Amino acid sequence: MKIKTIRATPVNIPFVAPYRFSYGAIASLTKTIVEVETEDGVVGLGECADGDRSADVLTLGEQLRGLDIRLTAEAERRVVPGMAYTPWDNLLAKRRAFGGIEMAMWDARGKTEDLPLWHLLGGKVRDFVPLTEYFAFRLPGPDHPGEATPADIARFCGQMIEEHDARIFEGKLATVDPDTEIAMVREVRAAIGQRELRLDANGAWTVPTARKAIRRLQEYDVSWIEEPVESYEEMAQLRECSGLSFSSHRIDLRRAVELGAPDAIVTNLNELGGIANAMAFIRACEAFNVGFRFHSGESGVATAAYLHVSAAARHVTDASQTLLRWYADDVIEGGPMQPKSGGLWLPEGSGLGVALDRVALARCHARFIEEGAFPADKKTARYGGSFQKS
Repeated sequence: MKIKTIRATPVNIPFVAPYRFSYGAIASLTKTIVEVETEDGVVGLGECADGDRSADVLTLGEQLRGLDIRLTAEAERRVVPGMAYTPWDNLLAKRRAFGGIEMAMWDARGKTEDLPLWHLLGGKVRDFVPLTEYFAFRLPGPDHPGEATPADIARFCGQMIEEHDARIFEGKLATVDPDTEIAMVREVRAAIGQRELRLDANGAWTVPTARKAIRRLQEYDVSWIEEPVESYEEMAQLRECSGLSFSSHRIDLRRAVELGAPDAIVTNLNELGGIANAMAFIRACEAFNVGFRFHSGESGVATAAYLHVSAAARHVTDASQTLLRWYADDVIEGGPMQPKSGGLWLPEGSGLGVALDRVALARCHARFIEEGAFPADKKTARYGGSFQKS
């Protein structure tokens, strides 16, 4: 059960149509697929969510050769410095890269012991994981018209109900003028009936702008707004004018408890440094009554991992996010997962329960070489793509 080699392959996962959010528009996501191969020939899969981490993964992997795949805590001690800050190293990069390696170690262990990840984590409390259905203004794609008007978006939401029994809708704000966005919310509310409606401004508003927007949104029964403003302190200020629930991608549990905002922290497994750290963090959120859920944007590999963690963690009761419906490709066998009736059932099988499609992996890697990484330029991305090796 010892590590023989670690491979890292940067890939681009395209969308059927570029979607707009407060940072601009995005047509694809760059991820790094990690493979940890044991001396017994078992290959565990992992993923780094934040772009091309192949060089970081391979550098850390050199320090882990020969280590038992069950020793995830020892692996972290070897490659992630224990201090909170140092001017001589990039701790965040190492934590994110290690998160992808650690995921693959768990998968390899599950495959070796013929047990699903949720079993290794102590058991499951649910078999079905609820997920939100995303909507946004989208630009035309190669084979998709996109959505250019509030009516287009409302039509899309109605289609998702009809075709997939979507239950909870979450949409992007702060992309066009306020009147058009209010019209979008009004039309979506009419299209989805009494189903839950959430919104996401990605931290684009100032406090005064957020107050005005929230007042205008009140009549549409919005349950959550993700990052109406950027900081926890600003969210706390919004408490004076709204009883809405707020969520944030920033991770500072101590500050969230002190300020009473946000109500939930939304992140991924890499940001927390892996599955074991995520389970510990979720337990801490539960102890302090702060919500937790996963955000969108992973390939089928990391999506499978967060489904297992969601199944094993009692506190992850709320719907997490997914962009899976918008994917035009994926690296796993069977292609992008398709939520139904408001979520996904747990993958079956040992470890993560998913397998790489080698042809799709090669295709997505070739796309990375051709297009470059998001948000790096092509020259940097082409250099990064050279790190696919053992």
